[in-house]
Amino acid sequence: MPFPHVISRRRSVMFCAMAGCALLLAGCNTTSTAAGPAGFGSAEFTPHGYALPHGKGCNVRVARYRAVIDNDVHIGQVNAQVSKTIYHEIDKAARVCAAGHDAKAQAMIRASEIKYGYPSTI
Repeated sequence: MPFPHVISRRRSVMFCAMAGCALLLAGCNTTSTAAGPAGFGSAEFTPHGYALPHGKGCNVRVARYRAVIDNDVHIGQVNAQVSKTIYHEIDKAARVCAAGHDAKAQAMIRASEIKYGYPSTI
């Protein structure tokens, strides 16, 4: 008969091996669909011919951010409540820009982009 410490070690190794196999097999029981998660997006891709406005200044920055949000709303990446809030922030920045406060308007757009996880250098 083997020594007690050897039996104890074998049980530990056996337990770890069985636990590892159980975890591996649990991963095999997931289901997936080619379409992705239910309710994810309403369109498949950005429309053909989509282009962001070019140039500098707050007018262009406002227009670019609005175009990105419009596209994300179109393809279902932003829900209605969040898009409403973002559009409100874009409109506020557009009014500040129209009043001649370029730097402040661009800072407002940058803050909104960061807040909602959009790259601020697009």
